[in-house]
Amino acid sequence: MRRHFPWITLVSLLVLVGMKDITFLSPENLVSLASDVVPLLIMAVGMTLVIHIGSIDLSSQSIANMATVLTTIALPSCGVAAGLLVIAVGLVFGAVSGVVTTRLKVPSFISTLAVGGIALSVGQYTSGQQALHMDTAQRRHAFGWMVGQTAGIPHELVLALLIVAVAWFIQTRMVPGRTFKAIGAGEPVVVASGIRVERYKILAFALSGMFAAIAGLVFSVRLSGGSPTLAEGFLLPAIVAVLVGGTPLTGGVGGVLNTLVGTMIVAVVRASMLYFSIPATGQQIFFGLVLIIAIATTIDRSKMRIVK
Repeated sequence: MRRHFPWITLVSLLVLVGMKDITFLSPENLVSLASDVVPLLIMAVGMTLVIHIGSIDLSSQSIANMATVLTTIALPSCGVAAGLLVIAVGLVFGAVSGVVTTRLKVPSFISTLAVGGIALSVGQYTSGQQALHMDTAQRRHAFGWMVGQTAGIPHELVLALLIVAVAWFIQTRMVPGRTFKAIGAGEPVVVASGIRVERYKILAFALSGMFAAIAGLVFSVRLSGGSPTLAEGFLLPAIVAVLVGGTPLTGGVGGVLNTLVGTMIVAVVRASMLYFSIPATGQQIFFGLVLIIAIATTIDRSKMRIVK
């Protein structure tokens, strides 16, 4: 039953909130709900690849924040290439986290926190610690395809689902994805088989940084600007989305489709707080409690005989 628990949780939450207000279950509202969490979904998908190998990435939020600033600054001179530039920067920052973790033997908790601090500083310095705004015409010319709708479906939602599909293909149909799972399930066995584990771990962190940058790019285009704090508050919900989706911190189980379900659970929980008149200040408290419960119920204790 454990592997079906995310789906059961999502359906139960939908029914619960639907009983409060039946309009919540309308197709239009559900599509709107899904499009609202597109940046969160993209960030969580990248984080899934790192958690899948048994590590953690705490730099995603800062990289996303930096990406919003760099996109806004580069747009006038680079146009649509600003997006490619930002994605490349995210890839590099993620790779640095991987190198520090694997080559210098620094725990991923510390290495990604440090790299996230560097990304935050870059965002603050390049923005002058203030909010930046995009020129409407330039934004429409370069990224207009990202913000429209077709048959009532937001383009950014389609983009997010395509990214999930690409990540799923990498995870299930390519050697790196299968190696990520093997590393999470039992890294010593993978090392003994002669596989260059360090390379794959660096790749996982690099992809996480890239997806975080894409999340920042989408966020920046949606809000027509950038700020070193624009994606603030996304880190904890992203981790919760991965864990409640069924990908434990010990790795080797779950994947990006689980994270898609987990992200929708987070979206429904957020919406339910409004329907049940729970103040916004209580959301972080709730997500903190959910995070603890998710870790306690999904973690593989056979891999962690001692907890420090």
